[in-house]
Amino acid sequence: MLSRRTFMKAAAAAPLLRAQPASRPNILFVIADDWGHNHAGAYGATWLKTPSFDRVAREGVLFTHCFTSNPKCSPSRATILTGRNSWQLKEAVDHFSIFPSEYPVYPKLLEEAGYFAGYTGKGWGPGDFKSTGWEHNPAGRDFHGRTLQPPYNGISNKDYAANFELFLEQRPKDAPFCFWLGTHEPHRAYEQGSGVRAGRRPGDVKVPAYLPDNRITRSDMLDYALEVEWFDTHVGRALAALEKRGELDNTLVLVTSDHGMPFPRVKGQIYEDGFHIPMAVRWGANIPRGRVVEDIINARDFAPTFLEAAGLPIPRTMTGRGFIDVLRASKSGVVDASRSVMLIGKERHDLGRPHDWGYPVRAIRTGEYLYVRNFEPGRWPAGNPETGYRNCDDGPTKQAILSGFDEYYRMSFGKRPSEELYALKGDPECLKNLAADLNYARVKRELREKMEHMLREEGDPRLTGNAQFFETIQYTGPRKHSYDTWLRNRK
Repeated sequence: MLSRRTFMKAAAAAPLLRAQPASRPNILFVIADDWGHNHAGAYGATWLKTPSFDRVAREGVLFTHCFTSNPKCSPSRATILTGRNSWQLKEAVDHFSIFPSEYPVYPKLLEEAGYFAGYTGKGWGPGDFKSTGWEHNPAGRDFHGRTLQPPYNGISNKDYAANFELFLEQRPKDAPFCFWLGTHEPHRAYEQGSGVRAGRRPGDVKVPAYLPDNRITRSDMLDYALEVEWFDTHVGRALAALEKRGELDNTLVLVTSDHGMPFPRVKGQIYEDGFHIPMAVRWGANIPRGRVVEDIINARDFAPTFLEAAGLPIPRTMTGRGFIDVLRASKSGVVDASRSVMLIGKERHDLGRPHDWGYPVRAIRTGEYLYVRNFEPGRWPAGNPETGYRNCDDGPTKQAILSGFDEYYRMSFGKRPSEELYALKGDPECLKNLAADLNYARVKRELREKMEHMLREEGDPRLTGNAQFFETIQYTGPRKHSYDTWLRNRK
């Protein structure tokens, strides 16, 4: 495992970067679909290889405390685009929703300022943006013309890096660009057993304690690792395309994910591994390199950061904070002490409960604690058992857990208390709920009060007397897993 000293020493030994003008930089945003926060070599992982992400971190800044405010594809990506927490986005708080038209998105703002903007792969979604008047995906105009033969089943045939080059070929001369490169990997489904067949060793995998440590889980995680590595190859090819054109050092490159890995108790769930995401930024000589920053960064901070880098004003609709000052600081560790807290939450993700109900949660995360408020503890957090726990992606690990009615089932699919509290430094996997421990009563009360105050300031309907709004949001996706469908089939 790489220590911080080893990482920074390697960064210092890298070739010096040529200074480029910082005005009107290019912006390359690279986002994986379901990539866990500590699954990269730069974070010490040895059971999967991410040389391209590690390079971005080594030649730029590695962030250890970057989070999304909602651990599901659509709401997380809406947060990134608009610079707002998901409960501030009306219908876009949900998975498979509409995308409201009243919130400006950073690609459009940059385009209006003279940037050439586009995207490939997965932009905002899944959901409906057309009915609200968007001409194209809020991530930009699509560039999807180039394909390839994927090495494994489950991997998309979209050649993301080649489509980025297609975008660069069509860019007007001297125009700065803004590009969203979104892969579909490592989203499920996977080619089962592909990791083992590719020569990866099950014994190398680091299995989190909330999943059963057995052959099935380890093989499943190796299949996931192959897709993480596929994502990383496209990061490398995109960097090479910029190097070939002499534009890498004047491009702000941000590489991240939308939320945690697609495994039980992670994706879509309000635990650390669900909303904690990897993130590294490279910007040539415009920022000191080789640093490891511990400030809490919210995904809603990305949009104002991009606009700030381009010298554009930040719309009043954006509630995130740009972190150019953090990027340009000369030290590692905590750079801005005010970045010490953030909020997380969700309403409805996928179907699987009566009346299409969601599982409303709000949480607050500080440097030491995660406090979670489950507003409807009588509901099943991952969806009802009879509909197949549809808020958890299907896969071998899920099926194995469901075959044994044990502690792993309870942690992934069982009902939860109204309050949860975790001391993260000693319990990063959120295994020991301290909410009922009298020794932590004061901590719990202070965090709950702080969270509620912050949410009211943000106008969260859940805290301002209009929670019923969330139950009225229309689901725009396929309904084959709805509770009503289950009832009809049962009859």
